[in-house]
Amino acid sequence: MIEFGIGVDLGGTNLRAAAIDRAGNLLDQPISVDTNYLGGREAVIGDIVNAVSRLQQQFASHRLAGVGIGVPGFIRLREGFITNSNNLPYLENFPVRDEIEKRLGTPIILENDANAAALGETWQGAGREVDSLVLLTLGTGIGGGIILNNQVLHGAVGMAGELGHLTIDPNGPPCGCGNNGCLEKIASATAVESMAYLMSLGDNLTSRDVYNLAAAGEIKAQRIFEQMGRALGIALANLINTFNFPLYLLSGGMLPAWDYFAPAMMAEASRRSFTFRNADTRIAQAQLGNLAGLYGAAYLPLQHLA
Repeated sequence: MIEFGIGVDLGGTNLRAAAIDRAGNLLDQPISVDTNYLGGREAVIGDIVNAVSRLQQQFASHRLAGVGIGVPGFIRLREGFITNSNNLPYLENFPVRDEIEKRLGTPIILENDANAAALGETWQGAGREVDSLVLLTLGTGIGGGIILNNQVLHGAVGMAGELGHLTIDPNGPPCGCGNNGCLEKIASATAVESMAYLMSLGDNLTSRDVYNLAAAGEIKAQRIFEQMGRALGIALANLINTFNFPLYLLSGGMLPAWDYFAPAMMAEASRRSFTFRNADTRIAQAQLGNLAGLYGAAYLPLQHLA
């Protein structure tokens, strides 16, 4: 009998779910629906339950190991609560795991979305040849996941891997976390857009607009990506020096600009990390794109509950 897990990726705009077997095969195209902001907690939980139920019925002849759900925010693992989720505040401090488990009658594992993506890349993506890696997700903000011996590194209360809040410039711009000069204030899509405004490249430019300007030869836009690359290089050098893992991956919506930020990133990491210069350590692009979180979430029950 085929054994499979169901992965759910709950984002700020979309809710996706997929059935994936133990060999890493998608059993069908993922289900995707808009995240129902206006409906609040009950609507979102109902949508998760409905999506999983559809997959349970579709593959009723197979053995379901359980359901993994990747969500933005901190996860209190023991209680199954979400805390500090800017995108889904109505789910905070509510027993999400237990409520969904009660409705579906199957084991549920909650996980931070970036952790799930890192696990997915380890299982079926760019990290298949290693058992330990770090993933940085470059989007509106910057998230991170740390995999040690094929397991998510959670820390004492589940808050390890908040790599977007590594300090890059102690005197840099203030961050909503209370710090100054966080990585995501210098190297995220939002940071690129802010720098474009400050450099008078135009009003209301998106990071894609800034990328297009850089590709067209605009020097100021290219310098923005060089600054982004230097910030990432500093962060990666610190991570390499700390963990001595073989692989450090970058994913997310900023990857199309790789050719514009990667040279500065690699140079900075090499300058600041003896280990990077002298060991078989790679910095590379992730491979699974927006499927990484689904793969990682589906793998959670296959890894822990089967």
